[in-house]
Amino acid sequence: MIVVTGATGGLGGAIVEHLLRSVPADRIGVSVRDAGRARHLAERGVRVRQGSYEEPATLREAFAGAEQVLLVSGNDPAADVVGLHRNAVEAAVAAGARRILYTSQQGTVPGNPYRPSGIHLATEAILRDAGVAWTALRNGAYGPLDQVLGPWRQTGVIAQPEDGPVPYTDRADVAEATAVILAGDRSFDGPVTLTAPTAVTFEDVAGIASGLTGRTVERVVVDDERWVAGQITNGVPEPMARLLLTWYRAARAGYFAAAGPELAGLLGREPRTVADRLAAHPAA
Repeated sequence: MIVVTGATGGLGGAIVEHLLRSVPADRIGVSVRDAGRARHLAERGVRVRQGSYEEPATLREAFAGAEQVLLVSGNDPAADVVGLHRNAVEAAVAAGARRILYTSQQGTVPGNPYRPSGIHLATEAILRDAGVAWTALRNGAYGPLDQVLGPWRQTGVIAQPEDGPVPYTDRADVAEATAVILAGDRSFDGPVTLTAPTAVTFEDVAGIASGLTGRTVERVVVDDERWVAGQITNGVPEPMARLLLTWYRAARAGYFAAAGPELAGLLGREPRTVADRLAAHPAA
């Protein structure tokens, strides 16, 4: 039995879909906040149980019988996320799981200014001390590119704070590779980094976009405080804007620059690059 948390979310849901292609449905379980939202999975034979990181008793029930549990990391900036992750790890151990997998992040090392890195470091330490086999999936940044780049398609300008090289990774590739790990015979112990093959800067992306669209896409570096002010004007709460700014500071300091081969090895093909992803919708 493989149990996946967050299975009604983007990443967790995609992982379950890939598992269903290689694992019998009755060997897959999901732990979700709202079981009604996972009705489509129950109808296909997946075991659906309600479970919340805030309620450890529900997790023990949701994880019962699992050989492997995949914990999708929480992302509520107002919550004690490390404490919630501890609840989930302890519940998986209590349920008898033989391996716990966790969706961590590339660049999870001491000193990384991106604030969630501290959460991932603390969670990986909890896993290390849990007494069972564990895997930390240090995924490359897999958010939608336009969310990272801003409205460049309309403006012709990538206007963001100073950045650095990042191997922007396709979420679909991360989900597929995670399912391969869960369903396969090969064990990954400790951290494993899953990224696109090449790290690029916004300057690189502007050049790629220019070539694909046939129009000049310019890279403009925006002062940090001016960028924060602009985010606030656009409705982003200041604490969130400043949290996001720490990502740019980490990128410019090189914390996300390394790109590894593991994702390609798991997929059996080259992962999608930034150029591939932009080419899919060059003139949207």
